[in-house]
Amino acid sequence: DDVDSVYFQILDARGRHVDGDRELPRPREDEADKDGAVHFRGDAVHGTPVRVAYLYLNLDPFHQADAAANDGEPAPRKALVQVAETLDKRALLANEIIKGVILPQFIILPVILALVWFALSRGLSPLAELQERIRARSSDDLSPIDSRQVPEEISPLVGSLNDMLGRLAQTIDMQKRFIADAAHQMKTPLAGMRMQSELALRQVDPGEIHRSLEQLAKSSESATRLVNQLLALARAENQPHAGLAFEEIELGALAVSVVQDWVQASFAHDIDLGYEPHDEAVVIAGNAMMLRELLSNLIDNALRYTPAGGSVTVRVRRDGEHALLEVEDTGPGIAPAERAHVFERFYRILGNSASGS
Repeated sequence: DDVDSVYFQILDARGRHVDGDRELPRPREDEADKDGAVHFRGDAVHGTPVRVAYLYLNLDPFHQADAAANDGEPAPRKALVQVAETLDKRALLANEIIKGVILPQFIILPVILALVWFALSRGLSPLAELQERIRARSSDDLSPIDSRQVPEEISPLVGSLNDMLGRLAQTIDMQKRFIADAAHQMKTPLAGMRMQSELALRQVDPGEIHRSLEQLAKSSESATRLVNQLLALARAENQPHAGLAFEEIELGALAVSVVQDWVQASFAHDIDLGYEPHDEAVVIAGNAMMLRELLSNLIDNALRYTPAGGSVTVRVRRDGEHALLEVEDTGPGIAPAERAHVFERFYRILGNSASGS
């Protein structure tokens, strides 16, 4: 071999040198597997690394002759054969692999990375342009983004952004209208409280002072009720339907509880407030807080607009698959022309002197 050096060694069953290179190391005891198969190990000959193949040959056919020569003692049955080769060809092969496979990768990889960077830059440039357009907007500009100026691939993203901007604009508009409505609604009770307090300060007669304080208490009660309604409205508008905590509610029990809260107010208005139960329980899935606020507002308006001596009746019943909650009063009713507006926030029929909305 003009590249590697090859060594061999043969030892007899007693470990005596028979042929080959005497310097070739023997296997260690833990490597001396005498099963007759070829085994491999790394070693060194004359200071040069080699790869060694070795096996133990069974000498059973010669066992009797060896025993006679050894005064009848059984002779070892295994002889050792070793062949070793230096590692030059392996090193050359590894170098060829490095030159033929790995080195070209160092040349091709930068080219591939450059192409990937170029492709990503071209592909992400519309997103960069969209980012700049959004960044250039003012904080109060919630108008939709023109989807005609963006590539088709990111049109769904722009559509989702426009939907979000629309919901955000609607929320901000609702907050602005709420603040405006709240300020408008609070003017009347606050003005009345201020007027009654100033009037009480100017009065000398205890009776007049007492009447002014009664009016002040009524104005305060009206303002408190209005604030509670505003807070309930704010909670309802700022909490989406999906975020409400729904639970099973027995509608009749809830109605009885709310009616009981308004009994004293009905006495003060000289109005008969009653409840007509259903024959069986009416169970629904709903938000108890919002339902209580709904029924309280209906009863409050009924008491305010029903003349003294009248009646207000609350009913809970079932109509097929639907549950019905009714508040009936003996008041003047709502003119047909006004019915389309009664569900508007803070709407009040003109010409009616009762407070509330």
